[in-house]
Amino acid sequence: MGVKFIAGADSLGEELKNTLVSHLLSLNIEVEDLGTSSYYSIAAEVGRRVSAAPSGELRGLLACGTGVGVAMMANKFPGVFAATCLNVAEAQNCRSINNSNVLAVSGMSTSAEDGIDILDAWLNTPFKGPCPASGFKPWDQEICCFLENSQSEMPKIGRSEQPAQDSCAICCLINNRELNPIDIIPGGSMKIIRESPTSAFVTFKAGSVEPAHHHTFGHDLVVLNGKKSVWNLSKKEKYDLAAGDYLFTPAGDVHRVKYHEDTEFFLKWDGKWDMFFDEDLETAKKAVEVDG
Repeated sequence: MGVKFIAGADSLGEELKNTLVSHLLSLNIEVEDLGTSSYYSIAAEVGRRVSAAPSGELRGLLACGTGVGVAMMANKFPGVFAATCLNVAEAQNCRSINNSNVLAVSGMSTSAEDGIDILDAWLNTPFKGPCPASGFKPWDQEICCFLENSQSEMPKIGRSEQPAQDSCAICCLINNRELNPIDIIPGGSMKIIRESPTSAFVTFKAGSVEPAHHHTFGHDLVVLNGKKSVWNLSKKEKYDLAAGDYLFTPAGDVHRVKYHEDTEFFLKWDGKWDMFFDEDLETAKKAVEVDG
């Protein structure tokens, strides 16, 4: 069988997942085991990988307490058809009817022996093949055509219904909310989304400068749009950041910032937001002119 698996589980599904991974390996099927994490994190990674792979080349195996949570999360990714199977009949039906490419199983309800039977049934049932729902007979031509068409039609559902501005989860948090000017730093605006630990959406106009300052808590930063430079004066390091870049600044580290373009970014502090200046604005502007 020329298919590869990617597998993962949470703590409640780990034992069953390990059993099924061993079974796949005994069948000479290649498996990448991502190990154990929260059900939503591990399922998202499996779903992301299956979604990105060429069609049919990668399948997923997920296990959690019920098998439901991991299936829900994996199905958030385009082209992923995860099915929770508690018995052999469900495994056969979801392969035949839905062309399921991710098998989700229940660590609390399924024994090792039953899990292997479910996996074997899922592996050995082809799309549109005989299954319990068809009375173990071939589907008639009309139903076969319907099943075939479903594979191209289902991924289209919902695409045109989602506005383009909703594509970024972080941007959705700030959508239709007014940002407040940062009075102590000209050119900046901020909207605090959550307090203590503080999360905020921040914008700065091109040419703005943040004087050297520090915070009581460390903070994570993700640039959404634009370009900026950060000088960590405590570590004597400079970071040039653009859209998609990430930077963590430890608590107490003194840093100065210059914005080369209109810039948007997301910040998350480890505690409540505060800001202590270590120089004035004019001193900062002169420093960035020298440092570039």
